[in-house]
Amino acid sequence: MYGIEPKLLFMDKKYDVVIIGSGPNGLSAGICLAEKGLKVAIIEAAETIGGGMRTAELTLPGFKHDICSAVHPMAYMSPYLKTLPLEKYGLDWIIPEASVAHPLDNEDAVILSKSIKQTAANLGLDGKRYSELITPFVERAEDLIADSLKPLGIPSNPLLMAKFGLKAVQPSTLFANSRFKTERAKALFAGCAAHSILPLDKLFTSAIGLMFLITGHVENWAIPKGGSQSLANSLGDYFKVLGGELILNTHITNMNQLPEASKYMFDTDPLQLAKIAQDKLPSLYKKRLNNYKFGPGVFKIDFALDEAIPWKDSNCLKASTVHLGGTLNEIAKSEKDAWQGKHSDKPFVLIAQQSQFDDTRAPKGKHTGWAYCHVPNGSKMDMTTKIENQIERFAPGFKDIILAKNTMASKDFYSYNTNYFGGAVTGGVADISQLFTRPVTRIDPYSTPNSNIFICSASSPPGGGVHGMCGYNAAQSVLKSLKL
Repeated sequence: MYGIEPKLLFMDKKYDVVIIGSGPNGLSAGICLAEKGLKVAIIEAAETIGGGMRTAELTLPGFKHDICSAVHPMAYMSPYLKTLPLEKYGLDWIIPEASVAHPLDNEDAVILSKSIKQTAANLGLDGKRYSELITPFVERAEDLIADSLKPLGIPSNPLLMAKFGLKAVQPSTLFANSRFKTERAKALFAGCAAHSILPLDKLFTSAIGLMFLITGHVENWAIPKGGSQSLANSLGDYFKVLGGELILNTHITNMNQLPEASKYMFDTDPLQLAKIAQDKLPSLYKKRLNNYKFGPGVFKIDFALDEAIPWKDSNCLKASTVHLGGTLNEIAKSEKDAWQGKHSDKPFVLIAQQSQFDDTRAPKGKHTGWAYCHVPNGSKMDMTTKIENQIERFAPGFKDIILAKNTMASKDFYSYNTNYFGGAVTGGVADISQLFTRPVTRIDPYSTPNSNIFICSASSPPGGGVHGMCGYNAAQSVLKSLKL
């Protein structure tokens, strides 16, 4: 068991801050507060910390699979996480040769790598347009990422954010079709934009596409050696060194179960906050929390493989992430299908191939595969065949090298973590109605009408992803309320 033995009774315990949930944001909040000398406890329902940062042998002995998150560009570049001495606590980042490979039918795959020049050369007639688009943002990427991961307010570089915003506000389909001429460039952009889990004709989906492209030119998308659990464990170990307490195997359903504290922080979704806090919050606020939108869920497969994935274009093996969906139009249709409650026959599939770069993930000579697609919220449909067909489309013979597999439907993700309502793993819809006002509209989005209760999960700004900034930003609100 990781951490200390759980305690069911806290009569003799008193803390400055108690945090419910040990995902990346709960851990980041806890560390930030503990660094200020506060007495902090993090209470976790599961037997291990991590939330979406967990790794387990899901298929066969020796094959280590990331249960949720797998590739971590935003964790590697997080303005807060990169200030922490996590390498001293076992974190070892692996940097692949490329961030993204995007295979296409009957032609070479599009490769997104750190080099703008190499990526642009891969885009044919759109190479110059791409370079002119992305270079100014990459040159100021640190400022852009920092401003993008803060709550709504005055950016540190207003002109840069304005320039970015004029492009980011556009629907991805409009942006790609107006900016690029070739299917190669359009497809690369669409694959990155589809990480939004929104229809690509919605406003602000270009923001996600652009940000993922930019991060890929800052550094090839990083993966933690040994699995995502390594990132969680390094955060947890540092938290404990600072004096923080980890209390595991303790499922909180009511605030009356919690120890005494000056402030409480919820690394949970709005529904769990409303349920646990119950009579501690006004009814109107709880109603607004319960009306929060979550969006599509996911269906995921972990593969134990006899060999590396046999991509038609072997350059795909250089990338930490592979986007399978074909053209912009195909990807747009798949994402709209999931939004409208349909199961796409040709889903957009995201694949991570960690064992290609990390030999601790599988027995010698063997490999792992991590793949998922977007499905309607609460879906119970088995998407195994459709996902495997998409992989086989670009990697003939893939089905023949499968040794074992483990599937998780949307309902399984919800059972695994009640914050993943209906299988939605990113903390809720990031459309125009919730992008800047999650979970509800407040001057301080991390506060609640109860001055002692705060939310610090991916359902608060800046939203989903393993970056810890929701937790860090929320911790600043707590410190302000404590006048520290």
